[in-house]
Amino acid sequence: MNLEEAYHQYLMHLRINEGKSERTIQSYERDLKQYIAYLQMNHIHDTKDVKLQDIQNFIVEQSKTKASSSMVRMSASIRSFHQDLAFMFDEEDPSKNIEVYKNSARLPVFCTIEEINRLMDSFDDHIPEQYLDHAILQMIYDCGLRVSEAVTLTMNRVDLDSRKLRVLGKGDKERIVPIPSHSISFYKEYRDVIRTNFLKNKTNLFFITNKGKKVTSKHVEVLLQKKCIELDFHKHITPHKLRHSYATHMLQGGADLRSIQEMLGHSDISTTEIYTHVTNKQMFDAYEKFHSDILNEKLSFNGKKSAK
Repeated sequence: MNLEEAYHQYLMHLRINEGKSERTIQSYERDLKQYIAYLQMNHIHDTKDVKLQDIQNFIVEQSKTKASSSMVRMSASIRSFHQDLAFMFDEEDPSKNIEVYKNSARLPVFCTIEEINRLMDSFDDHIPEQYLDHAILQMIYDCGLRVSEAVTLTMNRVDLDSRKLRVLGKGDKERIVPIPSHSISFYKEYRDVIRTNFLKNKTNLFFITNKGKKVTSKHVEVLLQKKCIELDFHKHITPHKLRHSYATHMLQGGADLRSIQEMLGHSDISTTEIYTHVTNKQMFDAYEKFHSDILNEKLSFNGKKSAK
């Protein structure tokens, strides 16, 4: 297929079939314009003529003037473009072995699902103040919120019937985040019973204290510090690490990176891509542990055999 035609069809697919935000589409558009211009300059005008070496040459050329984070995002755009062509038109995907990593990227700390369950089960929901604390932490994890986004949620932005949040993130950018269906009755109980009893003065805030005041970010941070001690967690869990946990568990569950990017409100896909490195490390660690266990079993078996 002609490169220009494939480029325009791909952007149309993102808008109509994928329903991507205009910001995300513009990010793809900028990256792919440069990529296609490079290919055309090298006399490649058809998608079937693109080879792995061409993509690698482009990335090497771009990396001379761009930050590693930009290169991670650009490589993700190129992979997505070729993956779509491969699926829609049964073409070979020349990008499937392309990997670009952000330099000095620190893997985020996150909770296991078992730790999340222990944390949420540690509250006594018969006590209204504990119900409130439970609801805030559950919302941060369920929806991948920043703590500042959770404590500033307003009633009109929480639609429990349609299971959606309208989150006002950094730079006053709004995003829509789904609420898990299994948590809806829990949040409705908080809204209709706990919050109603806490309400002293007129306020539109969704989370309020037993005195009817705004819940602070500091309160949530201190709450988690206490829970780490109470539950003997051997890691320092913060509200932001609950957000990391949400993203990691979403990726492990099969969610695609672009969807996670939009739900987290990341403006740059490279910020979201760090979670792929987390899951890759987990697989590597599991592989190492498996083979270590096998080796220990063999040594143990051989020891018993020698003793005889």
